[in-house]
Amino acid sequence: MLTVIWGLGWVVTSIERTAYPQFKRLITAHELHLFFSPTRDELQWAADRTDSDEHLLALLLTLKSYQRMGCFPRLEDIPEAVAEFVRRAVELPEGTLPVYRAAKTMKNHRGLVRQRVGVAYDQGRARRIAEESIRKEAASKNRPADLINIALEKVVEAGLELPAFSTLDAMASTVRKEVNASICAGIHDRMSAPERAGVLRLLEAAPRCTTG
Repeated sequence: MLTVIWGLGWVVTSIERTAYPQFKRLITAHELHLFFSPTRDELQWAADRTDSDEHLLALLLTLKSYQRMGCFPRLEDIPEAVAEFVRRAVELPEGTLPVYRAAKTMKNHRGLVRQRVGVAYDQGRARRIAEESIRKEAASKNRPADLINIALEKVVEAGLELPAFSTLDAMASTVRKEVNASICAGIHDRMSAPERAGVLRLLEAAPRCTTG
């Protein structure tokens, strides 16, 4: 599915059509245990680095979400079922919520997670790798979702944190337009004057759409 965002000037790709990681709408009990169960070592690691139940839960959710997705979702975007499962798994009091009262704490937690999982935070390099891979493939692939998937693969291979989906989507749209324009310009330059005139006549003769 493609959605036109008029004010932004590009067609937005539906994230569901790509391999970009996101939480499933329905997560089974098996998936919760498989992907979101903190180990004893992870619990001890998080407990040593937090000063409240809320921060402990937030750090564990940040860690398990990154391990599963390769990026950091906002805490409010983490499904309640996941947050509740982790809370119960580490026996925190009922009603404990993952809360960051300061952006500095969230930033610090993300740094701790990156250090633990061994991933580099270099968004400039990640964007360069993504753009290079998209530009390389755009001449043969025209679907934005395919281009985004290629970029995801290359960024992950480089051991880097994924850029935001909106960043990759806008990049794929921009690069695709540039590559297509270059291809059209190349075709135009190779055509003779009579051939160009013939194409213009075909365009002028094409039926026009009307509304109403």
